[in-house]
Amino acid sequence: MSHLEYEINKELGECYLFMGDLDKAEEYYNKAAGSNGVHPDPYMGLATIAVQRGDLATAHAFYGKAAALEETDKALAGLGLVEMELGQNAPAFDHFLASVARNPENVISLYGLIRLGHALNRLAEVVPHLAAYLERDPEKHDIRYSLAGCLMCLDRKDEAMVHVKHILAGDPDNEAARELYSQMLAA
Repeated sequence: MSHLEYEINKELGECYLFMGDLDKAEEYYNKAAGSNGVHPDPYMGLATIAVQRGDLATAHAFYGKAAALEETDKALAGLGLVEMELGQNAPAFDHFLASVARNPENVISLYGLIRLGHALNRLAEVVPHLAAYLERDPEKHDIRYSLAGCLMCLDRKDEAMVHVKHILAGDPDNEAARELYSQMLAA
């Protein structure tokens, strides 16, 4: 199969997936994957289809195959999401860490890290990644709010207060930040 045929099959897979025709999408992704097996995109598509069908084991296998071909932040995030759903929190956390190491702005991985950081008592490892994100986008209030919450849990109230005040300076009606600010003053 030529590179052009691979691209056509991959694009058709993406189109059918977007339209919700999982069977047709799967057919074309399989054709693209079978063309030469060196591109991760068809495996990412097949993983997405498996997730939508509720087949997490198959999704994990396809995300793993995509990551083995090219360890992208999206493939690693996919592995993390599936592992988190399967209750495999430690490997999921590690995949999310690897994902943000490749793309510090992968918010799926950041939110996975926050959730699992709480569950695994590893919040100290999460904080630098949230701070790194804010260096790129300082006005991303939901990330800043999450950072403040993590800092509070780590008993770093003064640092958390700086972030909450920053949010309220830009968005004085932010209910979540106002509530956290009130809790911090009461503590």
